[in-house]
Amino acid sequence: MSSVVDNQQQPIHNVAMDEDDEVLITADQLNSVVAAQAGSSAVEGAAKSDKPDFAPLSAKDLQTKRNELRRIRVPPHRFSPLKADWLKIYSPIVEYLKLQIRMNPKTRMIEIRSCAETEDVGAIQKAADFVRAYCMGFTAEDSLALLRMEDLFLETFEVKDVKTLNGDHLSRAIGRIAGKDGKTKFTIENTTKTRIVLADSKIHILGTYQNIKIARDAVCNLILGSPPGKVYSNLRTLSSRMKERF
Repeated sequence: MSSVVDNQQQPIHNVAMDEDDEVLITADQLNSVVAAQAGSSAVEGAAKSDKPDFAPLSAKDLQTKRNELRRIRVPPHRFSPLKADWLKIYSPIVEYLKLQIRMNPKTRMIEIRSCAETEDVGAIQKAADFVRAYCMGFTAEDSLALLRMEDLFLETFEVKDVKTLNGDHLSRAIGRIAGKDGKTKFTIENTTKTRIVLADSKIHILGTYQNIKIARDAVCNLILGSPPGKVYSNLRTLSSRMKERF
């Protein structure tokens, strides 16, 4: 019985050995495979060399031949400050951004236009944001930060967007935001590193996205009736967290 088992197992072993022999690769076969791969890579390299190679465009090449124009309306209460600060507004736009600017007294608008010397594609939008911030009530020095820094934004909202108030209630809410001699407003500005302008019932905030959010929350709490002391303590906590983070 054992001899029969041995006779049956022998062919199976031979078949396994034959399969292993088929898997083995000779040196000639390996050389042919390497040569084929080298030939295919040479063909791919020739195909890549046939493709056109374009040089990157500069900022000046991206400009359109037609000059862009922006118009910003100047509110009546900003005419006198605009005359006094015209040189501070005119100089950075012309010297730094290479744009053309003029004040049109008939339409009461500031007109900004690009020209052949303009290098940056987004220069005209930066200049428009700079002038718009000044017309909202920010000083020329604070508005100039929009030209120097990329991560600054403007946000505007009204007191009625937070809570519907009329008459004396609206006046008291605005008074709570400003504080005595502007103390509350200055505290929020210094803590959040923003600039705030109170223009009647409108509130304009200039700063980074995260700082604007913190300042807006503080202003909204004051509008909703929170006492200034509670707002100060919240700002103190947030400022300490920001210092630890950075």
